[in-house]
Amino acid sequence: MILVTVGTQIHFDRLIKYVEQWVVESNGEEEVVAQVGSSEFQSNNITVLKSLEPEQFEEYIKKCRFIISHAGMGSILTALRVNKPIIIFPRDASLGEHRNDHQLATARSFSNVDGVYVAKTQDELRQVLSNCSELSSGVLNESQEYKKLLDNIKVLVS
Repeated sequence: MILVTVGTQIHFDRLIKYVEQWVVESNGEEEVVAQVGSSEFQSNNITVLKSLEPEQFEEYIKKCRFIISHAGMGSILTALRVNKPIIIFPRDASLGEHRNDHQLATARSFSNVDGVYVAKTQDELRQVLSNCSELSSGVLNESQEYKKLLDNIKVLVS
């Protein structure tokens, strides 16, 4: 099972549509569950849930093979904490998906972190998903490099 999450504050239909297109193209070989927030998106190809209680979210996290997410810190850190690969697809402010491009900055900051895969376009997402059997998980650790990364991200998003 693949878990897609867009967070709880803003819908992100572009990401959900791209994932659904990939599911159709790949003949729906794997179950996909998408938490879509305030979106009105509906699908016959993926399971769409508006929100999940924290306990439910943890269960889906445990069951999933990997996560596809907006570039939200909570999702990234959760994936690293539970050793699940995560594909992050940042929201783009120029498309009206957010008020600024802090998610693009987050994606750049995590682009070299093991277990984190960054896609910024539909083609990039399709390419990562076409090789999803090769995704490996990262580990959340408290190295000096990791602490420096978090400090830099805090500066970028504040």
